[in-house]
Amino acid sequence: MVVESLVSSAFCLTGSSLPPILFPLKPNQRYSHGRLLPLTPNQKPCRFASKQNITNFSPKCALNGNLEATGVPTSVPVRVAHELLQAGHRYLDVRTPEEFSAGHAPGAINIPYMYRVGSGMAKNPNFVAQVSSHFGKYDEIIVGCQIGKRSLMAATDLLAAGFSGITDIAGGYAAWKQIGLPTES
Repeated sequence: MVVESLVSSAFCLTGSSLPPILFPLKPNQRYSHGRLLPLTPNQKPCRFASKQNITNFSPKCALNGNLEATGVPTSVPVRVAHELLQAGHRYLDVRTPEEFSAGHAPGAINIPYMYRVGSGMAKNPNFVAQVSSHFGKYDEIIVGCQIGKRSLMAATDLLAAGFSGITDIAGGYAAWKQIGLPTES
């Protein structure tokens, strides 16, 4: 991969089939859940020496500060999620069946993380088992909901259950639709 300009610090997202996606950051920053946050003392950004010499890259770079230290999945903007979908990742839509039938990303699989119960919502007690019947533990999965809250909870549960290729979609289907990415009913 060729980095177009010198980058002293960057957050990198990796997938087994994709090169890292780089986000320039200021020193002592990290990218998480769709926003920039300060690094904690045990987190380190990736550092690059030149546009052709990546000196300190490892696939676990993003995970060291984001997943392993905090137990929280990596979140990406919807445009990045769309690129991942085009690159072969699979889309897990965790909205209710009613929300899903009103429109979803092409090829998405609907497994609700929560169901409507009366005037509230209740967690799907069989969520992980249902996901396991459609996806393997090492599949590259992007997880989305309506605005990003349920998908983050679902992605966290899937990581805890041993799924390793989980990426949350920051902003959810609302952001997906807002920027005009493809949908189907």
